Amino acid sequence: MRTIYRVYCLLSPSALRLVSLLLACFAVLPRVEAVSPAPDGGYPGGNTAEGQNALFSLTTGGFNTAVGYYSLRSDTTKSFNTALGAGALVANTADGNTATGAAALLSNTTGFANTANGEFALFSTTTGSFNTATGGDALGNNTGSYNTADGFDALTGNTGPNTGGSFNTGVGFQALYNTTGSHNTAIGDEAGSNTDGSNNICIGAQVFGNVEDNTIHIGDSSDPNFAMQACFIGGIANSSVSGTAVYVDSNGQLGTQMSSQRFKQDITPMNAASEALFGLQPVTFHYKESIDPVCRRQLGLVAEQVEKVDPDLVVRDKDGKPYSVRYDQVNAMLLNEFLKEHSTLQELKKEVAVLTARLKEQDSKIEKVSTQLEMSRSAPQMVDNRD
Repeated sequence: MRTIYRVYCLLSPSALRLVSLLLACFAVLPRVEAVSPAPDGGYPGGNTAEGQNALFSLTTGGFNTAVGYYSLRSDTTKSFNTALGAGALVANTADGNTATGAAALLSNTTGFANTANGEFALFSTTTGSFNTATGGDALGNNTGSYNTADGFDALTGNTGPNTGGSFNTGVGFQALYNTTGSHNTAIGDEAGSNTDGSNNICIGAQVFGNVEDNTIHIGDSSDPNFAMQACFIGGIANSSVSGTAVYVDSNGQLGTQMSSQRFKQDITPMNAASEALFGLQPVTFHYKESIDPVCRRQLGLVAEQVEKVDPDLVVRDKDGKPYSVRYDQVNAMLLNEFLKEHSTLQELKKEVAVLTARLKEQDSKIEKVSTQLEMSRSAPQMVDNRD
């Protein structure tokens, strides 16, 4: 009894609160006969151990559970750890860790509040804390903190420079497998497995990502068996907003068109470059029913024909084939031709004004001459009658 009291006094305040709660519960339980045989592995301080050298070094720690060969072998004074499996938490010297599976959290020493479910889950974590790994080998090489992995081999390659990548979330087989960055999120089979940067999001099977930062990849797997062929997002259609148009390049990257001078170089007047417009052939057409079931009449251009006139006006797919037309460029060319015609018209107006002024001047002179002629004709004639 004295031994139990000594352990009780050495427990942390949180452990004491739990003990008090348990004692209160026991006080109201009805009297029952002791189970026979007695529970195996129960020790003072709310500790439970079962297996060779399980909880072997414990002195004053409380409310630990160790089941399995060498599980929680190094724990001496820490509490609230649970290890189920051979070698689980074998090197642990911290509080509040949970490991379920052979060698789960095997290397952990001072890291706390970690949860590992699966063989070799969080295997290499030593000082990292607040990690959650579910699945065999999940976060197996992790040395960071605040990481979440769900799936076999998920975040297994998370090592990171110095202290290790942190605040990563990987869900799926080998999700974020090779990442060394932080604040990455990957959902899907092998999602984000090539993401070495930080603040990236990868969603979809084998959406690997790249060595980059602050980038979102959704469904753009390089494997055609996994790459998305269509995208539907609610909340966009029939939703009005003021802003700039969004474009997509041949690699599927979204963005807006930049017009500021700070993004441009080799700026020169368009001049005759817009005259390619006169070689284009506008047409009416209908999209195939698989694209537009309504088959509405469309107005536009044919990319293959435009390519013959000006290849720079064509948008190409990943295979380099004509896919669409850069209508925004056509609009700029139309503006240039309009301004050229407007300038010509202004010059013509000036010439007409000059000609009009000259004609008025000539009319004035002709009128003066006509007046003089009329006056000369109407003047009286003197007749000499001296003969």
